Amino acid sequence: MKNNLCVQATNDFSTLSKVSTASLDYFPDKFQKYFVSRTCRRAPLIHRGYYVRSQAVNLCIKEFLEDTQQCHHRQVLSLGCGFDALYFRLCAEHTPGELCVWEVDFPAVVQRKHLLIEETEVLRNLLGSHEASSYSDGLVLSATNYRLLGVDLCDVSTLESTLEKAGIMWDCPTLVLAEVVLCYMDPARSTALIEWVAKRFARSRFVLYEQITPNDPFGQVMMNHFLSLNSPLHSVTAFPSLQDQRERFLQQGWEQCRIIDMNEFTVTCISVAERIRVESLEPFDEFEELHLKCSHYFILVASRGSLAVKPVLRSVSDADVPINPTPAVSGSLFVHSLLQTFNSVRRFGHRSCLTSSHHIITTGGFGEGDGKHKRLTDIHVLLYGKDTWDREQTFNQWDGRLHHSFTPLSNGGELLVLGGRLSPSHPAVGALVLKYDEEEQVIKVTHKEVQLEIFRWRHTAIEVFLCGQVYVFIFGGRTGSCMAMQDTLFLDPDSLNSIKISVLGNSPSCRHSHSCCGWNGGAVISGGLLSSGRPSGSVTLLKPYSSQFQWEKLKTTPPLTPRYSHTSHVVNGKLVLVGGIWFVSNSVPGLAVIDLKTGHCAEYQINASVLEWPLMLHGHSSLLLPYRNHLLLLGGGGTCFSFGTHLNVQPVLLDLPPLQ
Repeated sequence: MKNNLCVQATNDFSTLSKVSTASLDYFPDKFQKYFVSRTCRRAPLIHRGYYVRSQAVNLCIKEFLEDTQQCHHRQVLSLGCGFDALYFRLCAEHTPGELCVWEVDFPAVVQRKHLLIEETEVLRNLLGSHEASSYSDGLVLSATNYRLLGVDLCDVSTLESTLEKAGIMWDCPTLVLAEVVLCYMDPARSTALIEWVAKRFARSRFVLYEQITPNDPFGQVMMNHFLSLNSPLHSVTAFPSLQDQRERFLQQGWEQCRIIDMNEFTVTCISVAERIRVESLEPFDEFEELHLKCSHYFILVASRGSLAVKPVLRSVSDADVPINPTPAVSGSLFVHSLLQTFNSVRRFGHRSCLTSSHHIITTGGFGEGDGKHKRLTDIHVLLYGKDTWDREQTFNQWDGRLHHSFTPLSNGGELLVLGGRLSPSHPAVGALVLKYDEEEQVIKVTHKEVQLEIFRWRHTAIEVFLCGQVYVFIFGGRTGSCMAMQDTLFLDPDSLNSIKISVLGNSPSCRHSHSCCGWNGGAVISGGLLSSGRPSGSVTLLKPYSSQFQWEKLKTTPPLTPRYSHTSHVVNGKLVLVGGIWFVSNSVPGLAVIDLKTGHCAEYQINASVLEWPLMLHGHSSLLLPYRNHLLLLGGGGTCFSFGTHLNVQPVLLDLPPLQ
């Protein structure tokens, strides 16, 4: 009983989130607000998550109505309906034909919903003539095209008898909706419910939206969150993958079943024009967190009878190419935790530089400070002692920027900071030059003016060399008004003035959150998030060529799985990519090794079983240590949707594969 009450409480959070999302025009819903007693402004990340969910469920409803428009009678059965305003939205859209909406949830939930409907004139008018029934028989509210029932979904027998008494039509086309409902039930009972629907409704579709992938780092945070709410996700443990869920439905009598995660839904079922519209609604810069959330939720449509011959989750005309399959893995690499825990390095969106074999400087990011999560205003120095990294210093000389570039210069040990942001609508102004005095153990910070065209974030900046001259090479990034940039900039490292240098060949496409590292005087650009919202799998070389540079695209074999928010290094002619975000369900990026001469690509998993906490490798920094057979991984993590913020607990060492 206590567990049921906790599950019911999730309805209140969801309803407030829907109201907040609709208020910013992510989707039209002028009725949901009548089911809350207060309003609140949710974070943009929450809005994006609920928007994608709404788009998926509404597409399934739209396809069902289109595919049954010739039928005399149709019905929608919403299981675990909560306070969703589906019936009233359908009324406002003047849905043609005879359509009846049936809603079922715990008796306590639908009784509250009934009272809210009766207290709201707008809803009563849309409902028309109706009557309330005795709560004891399960039917709470009955109107011409609407029924509200209070039944525990675990009791299939009572559900069937209550629907029968209320006049359900078993033989007419029926759309069954279950949004984040079955996951809370005992798997045997929810599977029995799936089987019962297949047997009782001969012409039907079952739409399921809920979570998957419980065991990767994000999944662990998600599962622990719901466990802390006393609402464990039972079915996610029993059916952890897309394939598991698909087989589950097919084994229970469904003839067809299509299932995709929400990243694939976004790029195949939402038009480019619509995605551009959404980008304009409010400032947003939490791409990693959104894509991780979307990789842990799916939309499933199972069909029977005449509805099984119709395609579902139909792609839009300008849909992108299919999502990449899981890449083949060449082996596993192991991480080792440092003996010392450094709380000051718990952050993401920062940048780090190895200034000598004994000093690592980390700047900015989002992490813990003053007992809360916030943009950080300190510069952190990690120092190597006798046998390990065992000491730290912090300097409160940082202006709060994150997603900046941090470039070691060859002119005397200075570190150049360019770009970054204070918020998704406020870029950081000016450049910073840092210099660490190892003897005095102090940091000098100098502010410099730069051109407006350098105001960006999620870009890269490294030193390159041409005809004996040194330049700072800047590529990509984004601003508040530009989703992804393509321009190539060269700066004089002393004056920071822009220098015009010719570059032959085709530039990499617009992107941000890519990685760039130096090689043979030039640069290697890998991955990134494209303006289309898809990750890139390209590797492009910037090569010195006479008095100019030249772009050269490297063909990787097998093709590199697209990713972004990773880090990179070149070791012995091999490009090493660490972590990141990709659109591969039930998998997270580990480490990729690409031969820069042959293009051969190998993927490795990272085994972090030695750690007692989830290792998230996005928004991190990585440093190639002097002895070159280990990487030091600093920070990383993010805001895990509404499940809380996860920050990697401490730096870890990562073994490298042989790179000869």
